[in-house]
Amino acid sequence: MSVHLSESPPAIELRDVYFHYDKRDQEPVLVIKKLVVQTAEQVFLYGDSGSGKTTLLNLLSGVAVPSKGEILLFGQPFSKLSSRKRDKFRSRHIGVVFQQFNLIPYLSVLKNIQLASYFAKKHRNDMENRATDILLGLKLPLEVLHKPARALSVGQQQRVAIARALINQPEILIVDEPTSALDMSARDAFITLLTEICQQLKTTLIFVSHDISLKRYFKTAIDISELKTTGFHHVN
Repeated sequence: MSVHLSESPPAIELRDVYFHYDKRDQEPVLVIKKLVVQTAEQVFLYGDSGSGKTTLLNLLSGVAVPSKGEILLFGQPFSKLSSRKRDKFRSRHIGVVFQQFNLIPYLSVLKNIQLASYFAKKHRNDMENRATDILLGLKLPLEVLHKPARALSVGQQQRVAIARALINQPEILIVDEPTSALDMSARDAFITLLTEICQQLKTTLIFVSHDISLKRYFKTAIDISELKTTGFHHVN
């Protein structure tokens, strides 16, 4: 599955998506009538606990597939791919930053970042230089590159997780509740950096949080509960 950005289809499109954890459940966990996100758009997705945010992220990253409906990425039927092909596509085209960061504590920052390229089978000779550039862009001192992840502060670990997600230059970046462990000033600085670097790279950003105060950083904000009835389609 290749991505042809020159054709300019939406980066993300969901059509009548329903998801059940158990087919015997009468009520779906998540219903999305329509969701369309344009290439390079930055979207703030919010909702209360239990509203389906994590389920939606699992669907967008290909970890789960809809019980009904279709998910298209760049105009191509992502949710119809086999599990192996979804994994391959995700590793090459989708960056994910988890709430818990999921760094390997005893590995160096560089090794943690390189793992993303290893799983995507993108072996580049300039990997260290690229990692250095991203870390500098995220305002991290270069001396952290060879430190074990466990030696870093929470804020530094968070930025390493972002660097790992960006190392393969993904077209889509999904960020799940990334600021819950940060104080207000660190949170604000982080979001500003993240949105700036995604703008520079023309990366489509899906930023998920229950903290509605973060809406002010985004031109597009979507209440996930509204997708069940009205859908969302923004045209640039």
